[in-house]
Amino acid sequence: MNLHDLNNLDNLDNLDNLENIKTTWQVKHFDELSLDQLYDLLKLRIDVFVVEQTCYYPDLDSEPNQLDRHKETRHLLGYQNNKLVAYLRILAQGQSYEDYISIGRVAIVEQARGSGLGHELMNEALKLCQQYFPKKNIKISAQQHLTAYYQQHAFEQVSDMYLEDDIPHVAMVKNATI
Repeated sequence: MNLHDLNNLDNLDNLDNLENIKTTWQVKHFDELSLDQLYDLLKLRIDVFVVEQTCYYPDLDSEPNQLDRHKETRHLLGYQNNKLVAYLRILAQGQSYEDYISIGRVAIVEQARGSGLGHELMNEALKLCQQYFPKKNIKISAQQHLTAYYQQHAFEQVSDMYLEDDIPHVAMVKNATI
């Protein structure tokens, strides 16, 4: 794929070699998201968590100052060729867990999986956790089949398997000092 090909792509379906495309990262509070960014991130989350995983749940937070819309929540968006390809949110202590900050809604577009983008996304998230929430331990509710992925980022499993929306999950923690 040459530069001319990259400049003429209409969508990600045409990408054969995503690992060679530079990812641009943006970090936003809820009120800084454009309507297009909000639409794109919600569509990605629904595509991954509702449609692909056939898990029907209300993805949108119902309380005005909770989770997505909380003043300390950070939304991390990854773009390749001006298309949203990666997303997650970082939640302040007390939002999901009383004593921990949290990373959640980790999503990669299907076409980009296996390219290393997930590790790039998590590395960016961990840097942001240090920047915005220094010395805070991180707790996540990880899908059980992704345990080894999170262990590569120094998360340790701290629970037995439990079902969340009928999907096997485990609690994992990353100490701020690691």
